Amino acid sequence: MRPPRPYTIPFLGLKYGRHSFSYDIGNAFFEERDYSLIEKGEVCVALELERKETMLIADFSIGGCVHASCDRCSVPVEVPLASSYRIIYKFGFEDSGDESLIVLHPDAYEIEMYDTLYELITCSLPGRLMHQTGGCNEDVLQLLSNYSDEDEEDAFLEGEDEEDY
Repeated sequence: MRPPRPYTIPFLGLKYGRHSFSYDIGNAFFEERDYSLIEKGEVCVALELERKETMLIADFSIGGCVHASCDRCSVPVEVPLASSYRIIYKFGFEDSGDESLIVLHPDAYEIEMYDTLYELITCSLPGRLMHQTGGCNEDVLQLLSNYSDEDEEDAFLEGEDEEDY
């Protein structure tokens, strides 16, 4: 399926220099993805694209809030996002082992940002998605404790740091 056109940048027509793009991403963006970690959200992505003769430099600033399943109780948790990334698009034929360097075919004339935006938003999520202390669904936690070994649960809870939230 071809992604929606609003996420395509036809860079061939852009002059050399800096260009600004803005994406207001809502629930529909995440609903289109199968098996998305993010259930819904409102995210604003500001993109500064610098076109040079042999490359494009894309600086992304991501801010907003998304809802994803809590790793502990599976109830949606609201997660604020604030991050920035840089991706360099270079023209050539060789593969790149660097995840922040994407090699475009020399005949390319546009960049599809749909998957890139989703990946950057997903990478902005913390490693552990959990409610603040006391915010998890107590019924689910009680059900889990009935089926878990108490030593394992204590070890899991002791390994949590407040910074992980």
